[in-house]
Amino acid sequence: MTNRDRLLGLTVVLLWGLNFLAIRVGLDHFPPFFFAALRFAVLAVPALLFIPRPPVRMRWILLYGTGFGILQFAFLFTAMRVGMPTGLASLVLQSSAPFTVLLGTLLLGERIRPVQIAGIAVAVAGMAVIGWDRLAHATLLPVLLTLAGGLGWAFGNIGARLAGTETPGVNPLHLMLWTTAIPPVPLFALSAFAEGPTTGARALAEAFTPAGLPALLALAYIAVLATVVGTGLWTYLLGRYPAGLVAPFSLLVPIVGIAAAWTFLGETPTTLSLIGGVVVLAGAFAATSSRPRATTVNARIEPSGTPAMAGTGRAA
Repeated sequence: MTNRDRLLGLTVVLLWGLNFLAIRVGLDHFPPFFFAALRFAVLAVPALLFIPRPPVRMRWILLYGTGFGILQFAFLFTAMRVGMPTGLASLVLQSSAPFTVLLGTLLLGERIRPVQIAGIAVAVAGMAVIGWDRLAHATLLPVLLTLAGGLGWAFGNIGARLAGTETPGVNPLHLMLWTTAIPPVPLFALSAFAEGPTTGARALAEAFTPAGLPALLALAYIAVLATVVGTGLWTYLLGRYPAGLVAPFSLLVPIVGIAAAWTFLGETPTTLSLIGGVVVLAGAFAATSSRPRATTVNARIEPSGTPAMAGTGRAA
């Protein structure tokens, strides 16, 4: 990999790591379900108008959009709203990687190698350490909600993988943008039911005031910089290099997320949480970095920060 492309990879890491700060700013103003719906709605309209539909079956777009968009962000945003620290959220969400490997084995019949089993076990141990630490200092519920978000993301990854398997060469950026059309309506409906039919609308109206400007800027950051620019650069790198060479960059995202939350929000992680985080990242790397030499893998990318591998083999 050239130095220029390494810098592009690190740029993506920075954009995706700071994305969790933008989420925190947005959630300080918008209710979580409404904010999640708004996050996708601002991309869905231009995507449907200007991006050609990828030539994949609608069921895979629905699975991808439901898992990645509805389940992941409904749980993640709720977790952060009820107390999940921003930096820790960026780390625990990496559970999507071992979850994806497990779902690929259970649902798609993909073989799982011993090193992947060991990686999943290590990641689970790291999550247990983080859970134990959170239970000692606060409630465990935000961690469980974030894990549920990681599981939802993993189901979305399965949809992306099936789409890529059936249609090799499908444009991953077009596929991702089309999935943004799936979450808005269900999430707006969920917001109206759980948060009140006018709560989100009032928050949106207040966002167009000086006090609400940070929330609008956060929404713009998530949609434009984290999703379009970050995903575009990531897709470019995956088109030039093997997925196994590019994917490890994603494991740097929690480092940026934790450091940014520490610097700008004053979230000081406990030593035990940091130890658990290192264990989780090591396990996630082991679970997703090994594949048979003959396996052909097409990488699918997610705007929140981790590559989802789709192809004829397993996660890479």
